[in-house]
Amino acid sequence: MLIEGLYTTENFEKEDQTVNATVKLNAAHKVFKGHFPGNPVMPGVCMIQIIKELTQQATGKTLFLSVANNVKFMAIINPEKNNIIQLTLNITEENSVVKVKNTTTFDETLALKLSATFNVLN
Repeated sequence: MLIEGLYTTENFEKEDQTVNATVKLNAAHKVFKGHFPGNPVMPGVCMIQIIKELTQQATGKTLFLSVANNVKFMAIINPEKNNIIQLTLNITEENSVVKVKNTTTFDETLALKLSATFNVLN
């Protein structure tokens, strides 16, 4: 985990090429003190890192983000109000490339849609 203590994986289910994960955000983490004081918001780069780490867990491979397209932040994730998020990853692997289509939600709210390509490092 690159950002130690930011989140814990509460549930991780992989079936074929789909991963469904539930993540609990640590609202007390220091990243939220600077982003933003008094009104914490989950940084987009941290969301992409979580997606990368879950994809690595699913594939057992070390990955490097090479392309992120169709990145759409649909709703603000405030860890004090919505510290439980659900991520669905559709993963395809071709040669040394892993492609991921992600949706991230909290409650019934769509927070993030992302398509990304990762290069395999190992």
